[in-house]
Amino acid sequence: MTSEFALRLYLQLDTESKADSGAAIADCEQQVTDSQTAPAATAEPLRATAVWPVKVGVVPPLADRLSTRPESAPDLAAGFSRNTAIALVPRGTGREPTDGWLQCCGKTQVAAAFAEAQWRARSVDLLLWIDASSAAGVLSGLIEAAAVITGAQVSGDAASVAAGLLAWLRQTEQRWLAVFDDLADGNVLSGLWPTGPTGRVLVTSSSPAAVERMPGIAVAELGPFSPREAMSYLVGRLSADPDQRRGAIDLIEDLGCDPLALAQATAAISSSWQTCADYRQRFVARSDLIRQRNRAQLRPARVAWTLSLDSADYLRPGGSAQTCLVFAAVLGGHAVPVAVFTTAAGNGYIAGNGHDSAVSSQRTTNALRALEQVGLVSVDHAGAPPAVWLNKVMVQAVLAATPAEMFEPAVTAAAAALLDLWSGPQTMARSGPALRTSAESLRRAAGRLLWSGGCHPLIFRIGQSLDDDGLTAPAAEFWSEVAAISDSTLGPDHRDSQELARRLAAAYMAAGQQAQAITWYRQLLAGWNTRFGADSPRTLTARVRLGAVLTAAGLVDDAINMLKDTRAECERALGPEHWLSQEARDELAAAYRAAGQVAAAIRIYRRSLSDRERAAGAQDPGTIAIRQRLAEAYLADGKTKDAVSQFKRALTDCQRSLGPNHLDTIRAQSSLAAAYHQAGRMASALQLYEQVGVGSAQALGADHPDTLAAAVSLASVYYKVGRITDAVSLLQDVLERAEGTVPRPDALIKTAREELVTITSQ
Repeated sequence: MTSEFALRLYLQLDTESKADSGAAIADCEQQVTDSQTAPAATAEPLRATAVWPVKVGVVPPLADRLSTRPESAPDLAAGFSRNTAIALVPRGTGREPTDGWLQCCGKTQVAAAFAEAQWRARSVDLLLWIDASSAAGVLSGLIEAAAVITGAQVSGDAASVAAGLLAWLRQTEQRWLAVFDDLADGNVLSGLWPTGPTGRVLVTSSSPAAVERMPGIAVAELGPFSPREAMSYLVGRLSADPDQRRGAIDLIEDLGCDPLALAQATAAISSSWQTCADYRQRFVARSDLIRQRNRAQLRPARVAWTLSLDSADYLRPGGSAQTCLVFAAVLGGHAVPVAVFTTAAGNGYIAGNGHDSAVSSQRTTNALRALEQVGLVSVDHAGAPPAVWLNKVMVQAVLAATPAEMFEPAVTAAAAALLDLWSGPQTMARSGPALRTSAESLRRAAGRLLWSGGCHPLIFRIGQSLDDDGLTAPAAEFWSEVAAISDSTLGPDHRDSQELARRLAAAYMAAGQQAQAITWYRQLLAGWNTRFGADSPRTLTARVRLGAVLTAAGLVDDAINMLKDTRAECERALGPEHWLSQEARDELAAAYRAAGQVAAAIRIYRRSLSDRERAAGAQDPGTIAIRQRLAEAYLADGKTKDAVSQFKRALTDCQRSLGPNHLDTIRAQSSLAAAYHQAGRMASALQLYEQVGVGSAQALGADHPDTLAAAVSLASVYYKVGRITDAVSLLQDVLERAEGTVPRPDALIKTAREELVTITSQ
């Protein structure tokens, strides 16, 4: 990458082909309907167990010799004495900014400096920094905050977790500051806007339109440095060698007091033997060259970064600094874990092939250090994990300037690096949201490159991470978008399109959007029926899944009709012993149960149990599961003796195959206890529920919903046998614990309160 590489931005070389390559994808993205992300309004506050103060989120590193900007920046402390919410936006951009360089006014740095000052002064008990560039980023930040505040493991739907946190913020006495950084669309905060008497909200956005409808927010504009601030900043940055300040006044005037341009210019000067006058000569010459070739309207930072590229190349000759910058740009430059750069794939692209791993890693590290030295990237070395930051407008500039012969290998290497580092749910757990953000940036920058020959595994990994984190609405939106892209790019009959449709249907179900799930399963079924045939295992699987979704949606008659036919087709095409035939029978039995036709369900479960026991043995997990479903059906049909017999057998088989402390064994105990309770055998129910409570607390924790549910059942038995004081004490403990869990089990709380009222009113 030479200065000619940087000039591509202004010459607009290759940008048309890149835009065309992403046109189809952009069209698909426009067709995606926004998902509802608002949490339930009835949520109650979670229970805080944190030791204050607490900082949540990754605050961007503060720039070297950061200016406090007493003349050009708004006084946020004074502003918050009059307002509870402030938005920082660039000055003079209008409602829809068109020149990205105008957005580079230092909004995030001003917000970060204020947040860190509040933290150091202990003016806040909770500092919450959230990436607001997407709904997933906002929800991820709120989930992390809920987990830290409660000290509880977060599981379940993200919206309910966020609701509990927002309810806590509304009533807490702890002082809090929430910063939503880089808000592009105000809709991502719909239903997620925090309020409370002890709280303040700070938003940074490049678009005034994104914040204009937010409740009670004061908009503060931020422009360039004042001349005095610019001089103070330059003097501070060049303090090591005062001779380098020669020509400072003229340089500041040429740079228009632009914060980003000054940061890059002073970094380039301080890392060389140049003076301000020398740099100004290069700046003027580069500006003239760009105008001659492109006639573009120039902002100082648009020129300064090209000179920084030259400086990086001088510090680290051989091209590794340039490839490192492109690598950072395709990953979006937002808290990209340093470890991504030093993977085998990252080293191979940045340092070049032909080196051993140690040499490649050192070359990559040196390249990153050179970019940091000339002000093109910031590296948060103290972060957990250490991360690389690159200005968003710089990302766009680098991507526009990168030729295809550099861009395509960078995309390939970055995708491989992310997958290598993101290999499992337990790998670099703290990096999960950052890796997802980087992967999403890569996906959008890559256009069709991640769809060559099929859907890249990284795309599936992004969606899976949203599913795993309980981000149900963003997951449904993501799968919907990529499914539409796949249909357009690969065709609806491609195997990846079919798999994406299946993932989307599952995401719709998880998000409670059952109508959409049914629509997509029907589309999936139609596609597979055409491609593979009506009796192929793939098509039959789609029919079974659709039947299960119809049951879940309450369309039990449709489900029964479909599953009856599907069971017959599976047994004819695959044989009655095939796993899919067995699954079709099980789903049909579930549909019968949902329709109230319990006798029909019992007949199917008895046949399935006999078949599985014969084929796999009594202690096979599948056999045990069917036995428990049969027992539940017996219980629903009032045949408690038969139900108890099957539950006892299931418990014995679990104990033998899994051991007494396994979660499945504990759940089998709970099911048998419930059957004893319904049969009126209170002594047996009491003994088992006490065992379940102890086992569940050891395996899951005292605050887990399963543990609390067992305690509510035990309290009911205590009441039935006359142990009123024990029942009341246990229910009160359950309510105290349940109201602090994440997510809150509202149905369980309701049951516990009703039980307590019943007991205490008598």
